[in-house]
Amino acid sequence: MVDDENNNNNSTDEVILLTNGFNHQSVPQSYIQPLEKRPTNPPPSLHSSSTTHQNTPIIDFRDGSDQEFHRADIIHQIFKAIEEFGFFQLINHGISEEMMDEVMSLGKEFFEMPFEERSKWYCDSRQTTLRVASSVRYEAEEVHYWRDSLRHACHPLEEFIHAWPSKPAKYREVVGPYCVKMRALALKLMELIAEGLGLKSNYFDEGDITQMQSMVVNHYPLCPDPSLTLGLPKHSDPNVITILTQDVFGLQVLKDGEWMNVEPLPHAFVVFLGLQMQVISNDKLKSADHRVLTNSTTARTTITTQMSCTMECTMGPAEELLDKINPAKYRPYNYQEFFETYLAASLDTEETMKHYKL
Repeated sequence: MVDDENNNNNSTDEVILLTNGFNHQSVPQSYIQPLEKRPTNPPPSLHSSSTTHQNTPIIDFRDGSDQEFHRADIIHQIFKAIEEFGFFQLINHGISEEMMDEVMSLGKEFFEMPFEERSKWYCDSRQTTLRVASSVRYEAEEVHYWRDSLRHACHPLEEFIHAWPSKPAKYREVVGPYCVKMRALALKLMELIAEGLGLKSNYFDEGDITQMQSMVVNHYPLCPDPSLTLGLPKHSDPNVITILTQDVFGLQVLKDGEWMNVEPLPHAFVVFLGLQMQVISNDKLKSADHRVLTNSTTARTTITTQMSCTMECTMGPAEELLDKINPAKYRPYNYQEFFETYLAASLDTEETMKHYKL
């Protein structure tokens, strides 16, 4: 069992968080992105009446309906959305609006707590099952990203929940059941994806492929000049699947060489397939590059569920998808090796994947 929250992991770390009580009147030099990485298209007005969702692929999950017609239709929609856009938004997914609102509220409340309360969880190490951190790899970066985050392991719940923060009040009580429901939703989505690929339905629920589940509360504070910064750089997720909820604009997806705004759709989930899904599918499904912008009017918080394989897992294309006509496009590899390569490449997709392509 993981130690309870009284175990302080940050005794030797300097606590570096954007949300440390300072009111940034200008962007610190260490957060100013190089010209080629700065946002080229500003976010739309948060109160604009012209905001629409017409260009965003939206899939009605029908609460995970198992009716044969609905099932086949949803599989088709998922594959079409991933092929054309690299992501989709999911509605009628079976997670109640009340639960989503409670979890989002608690995530925001966590970053509104006194700095002393949050900072006791600060840790540079990615090997811990609970950490508060800033940017992406603060200690290794020349330029930082405008983000603080809380990350903790979620599965199996009984192994980790006792180590989660006990503040805000009801955090464990509300977030615990949410994580259980999110795992079920993720596995349901992956079941449909497996069927669409021609794999057995429980392909992703066997072995170590999706044994690791994490929840990340990403917090992007107000930024005095969003034109100079990024909340997160261009990247594809290294895992199997990512499901996030957002209520403030900031997410962009790279489509056909241009950045596409992903407008917040109330109580919807944004779904990205990770690089491990791309490898397993032997490039039948692609992971999409995306990034996060900042803004100067409203702080942004997102709740993200990430499903991944264990560090010891050996990954590669599913053997069932390979034959003489469709040979493997990736060599087998250890996931820990992959993840370390991904970090060393500063999350760059092409730089990472070139080490594993055949």
